[in-house]
Amino acid sequence: MTANMVGRIAGLLMVGLIATASLLAADSPANSPVANSADDRQITDPKSVVSTTNPAAGPVPIPQLYYTRSTSQPAWSPDGREVVFTTNLTGRFNLWKVSAAGGWPVQLLQSDDRQFSAVWSPDGKWVVYEQDFGGGELYDLFAVASDGGEPINLTNTPDVSETNAHWSPDGSTLAISYRPKTSSNTDIALLDWKTRKVSKLTNEQMKNREWDVASWSADGKTIYANRYNAGFTDSEAYRIDVASGKLENLTPHQGDVLYVVSSVSPDGRTLLLTSNEKGGYQNVALVDIASKQRTWVTDLQWDVEAGEFSPDGKSFTYTTNFDGRSDLYLVDRATGQAAVLRLGAGITRPDGNPTAFSPSGDRLLVSHQSSTQPADLWVYDIAAHQPRQLTFSAIASLNPSRLPASQLVHYKTFDGKTISAFLWVPFNLKRDGTNPGIVLPHGGPTGQTTDSFSKTAAALASRGYVCIAPNVRGSTGYGMEFQRANYKDLGGGDLQDEVYAAHFLVATGYVDEHKIGITGGSYGGYMAMIAIGRTPDVWAAAVELFGITDWLTEQEHEEPELQQYDQSILGDPVKDRKSYEDASPIKYFKDAKAPLLILQGANDIRDPKEEAEQAETILKKEGKIVDAHYYPDEGHGFAKRENQIDAMERTVAWFDRYLKNKQ
Repeated sequence: MTANMVGRIAGLLMVGLIATASLLAADSPANSPVANSADDRQITDPKSVVSTTNPAAGPVPIPQLYYTRSTSQPAWSPDGREVVFTTNLTGRFNLWKVSAAGGWPVQLLQSDDRQFSAVWSPDGKWVVYEQDFGGGELYDLFAVASDGGEPINLTNTPDVSETNAHWSPDGSTLAISYRPKTSSNTDIALLDWKTRKVSKLTNEQMKNREWDVASWSADGKTIYANRYNAGFTDSEAYRIDVASGKLENLTPHQGDVLYVVSSVSPDGRTLLLTSNEKGGYQNVALVDIASKQRTWVTDLQWDVEAGEFSPDGKSFTYTTNFDGRSDLYLVDRATGQAAVLRLGAGITRPDGNPTAFSPSGDRLLVSHQSSTQPADLWVYDIAAHQPRQLTFSAIASLNPSRLPASQLVHYKTFDGKTISAFLWVPFNLKRDGTNPGIVLPHGGPTGQTTDSFSKTAAALASRGYVCIAPNVRGSTGYGMEFQRANYKDLGGGDLQDEVYAAHFLVATGYVDEHKIGITGGSYGGYMAMIAIGRTPDVWAAAVELFGITDWLTEQEHEEPELQQYDQSILGDPVKDRKSYEDASPIKYFKDAKAPLLILQGANDIRDPKEEAEQAETILKKEGKIVDAHYYPDEGHGFAKRENQIDAMERTVAWFDRYLKNKQ
């Protein structure tokens, strides 16, 4: 796990269909047609933004967007013949499997609860996965026979969350992540497959640190792992002796630097590492385990994330993140040549648990999506340089040609910083300054809007709303300095970055400055609430999903791990109480003018329903226009299809009422 994978909305799955894919081609990240660094981004002239003509355009029916499936987290069978994965094909995130050669997938399990992170046992007889209850994010580990059957709860601990299972090479033990409900620490534990006994391997004493399993050694004697701080600004890679529990820090350093091991070579001599040691930007290095010497593979002022070694150790993967768009690279260790596996613009990543490489090393599991095509799994034949689509998530009526595609734009914000944003311009608009616009803040704040398939943007843009999703200060993907630029200033500079996104919409000539709304989930929901109170004249309507009303009451009610995360950004809630108060929407509700719709899961442990309830109560007392709807069987983010559809229909109806139909 690296910093750009972490956010308050982590765990929500956005996953689809692409029509064509190019062959493997020799390429270099430095030759990518984007700025050489975040500092070189060119400002977009708002008047260069154009609404294209499309006679076939029209509102996409909301149910079609959500009957388009999400597909993610695949795992190869040990013989390389099958792939198990998570999909909500039935409206629930359950386990399915499919022949690696293609064909109709078979449902492995059925449950109303979410099932994630499946991994096959080395003998191919079992699949272990994690499942929570009612969206509450307290996961148990389960096992099911790979040919189907009744699931077995391996842990059955209602007060402990067990996740991230990694089989030992001999299949006798599972290394897992282990977090008690009342603890802020995630440790590594060992689960004995035969006895089901769980014993902790690490015993973290610092409240703001957590452990994560990366890989077993080939002989099963060693586990390679990462130890993070709560703010994901500092981490170390460790070697752990399984028999004794002895820890060896492989990346000792001073100050806050990220060192994240993702894979160990089959011969046990080399680690594949992601680090932001070079100027605060994540790059990839090879680490000689014996000497701890690092050899840098990339040197970019964008974020790059290490992948995995191939089974024979002769190659490895990494993924670039150029301004929210990603490509997958395959590196030949003998020559050092990196070749890009490009499946089109958007997001292309290796995807597999514990590795994207097939057991024989001849194929890669790859996930690809774009702004008009939801994510799907592909099998890439490395020797033939040939991708083949494995899953088909979009329903036939969801034609990409009828969806407005994203555009990457850049604008200067209030203090001169450059902000990147994705923009969706509806078809057939007149540049007459009469159209409604929506700002879409992302979750996190340590998160990033990427060029992925957004059902929210598709629903709104196809209905005539010009949408913009900015990567404001605090976002990942632009270096650690930018990520830390909102420290103790939540709802300050980052909110102004959102406001300047609204200004950009108006400057295009398409959008009426009196018809701008804002909506987001988690930190995006928080941003929607503080926006209408702290900058009330900018917004005409808002919809917030599972956001934060008061950072101090949030500290009282949220789960302990997130308490530490919030403190890493806002400071100590006692010593730095003012930063919590100034960042809380509750302080500004009296000045709010925009009607607010609140959508909240009752079982949310990240941003608990108490936050939504107090926002609703206070705004009603202030005589503001507010409505709220609570989903009793959901947690942080809505996983059940009927609730996803309901939430989007309520969102569209709210904006239609207060923006589109505004006189």
